[in-house]
Amino acid sequence: MTLQQAHDAYNKQDYTTAFNIYDTLAEDGDAIAQTSLAFMLQQEQGCKKDEMKIFSLYERAAASKSPLALFNLGILYANGLDGVKHDQFKAYELFQEAAVLEVPQAQYEVGLMLERGLGCLQNFSEAAFWYEEGAKRGSLESFNNLGVLYREGHGVEQNDERSFICFFRAADGGLPEGQFNLGQMYDQGIGVEADNDKALDLCRKAAYGGHEKAKAIIKQHQQDGNIVF
Repeated sequence: MTLQQAHDAYNKQDYTTAFNIYDTLAEDGDAIAQTSLAFMLQQEQGCKKDEMKIFSLYERAAASKSPLALFNLGILYANGLDGVKHDQFKAYELFQEAAVLEVPQAQYEVGLMLERGLGCLQNFSEAAFWYEEGAKRGSLESFNNLGVLYREGHGVEQNDERSFICFFRAADGGLPEGQFNLGQMYDQGIGVEADNDKALDLCRKAAYGGHEKAKAIIKQHQQDGNIVF
């Protein structure tokens, strides 16, 4: 039995086979199998949830410096999930390790915690650094939050053009928050020539994506009779 066989079975949604192979390999100390098995236990794929085993598997894999195990264990601590006590400091430590190992979502989480001072001292310039690292690896959330820092001049020199580029990348990837922020720039003519039609279109897309403020704006436009859909 090999890791590839387990991956193939999982991708075919043959969860029972995948679980059994991952379980065997995990017992032999394979960190990737331990991480995959923990995830399946979380999602109850081919098995019942077992919080103690989830934590144990992620801890073992994290001890082997498995990037995704470090990140997923960080998520448990950050949110107090699956029987793990909420601990922002431990979460930050784990996200930092995963970020150094180039996990894009971990780089975003480190940036977010640094921006808000969660589990660490607030540091906007360090937040900008990690958002940029996440953005380089395709994190849409990192693009959006980096855009906010450029717009407000927090941790970086204020730059409307760079803010626009960051929001554009986030919006182009389908992130509702990015679509809303880009729409605001078009609406106010910041970093780009004002275009109310473009602003409304982006606001509508953000609303369809679940952005609450965008939904409220669209609803108000409908009530005022400015738009019909």
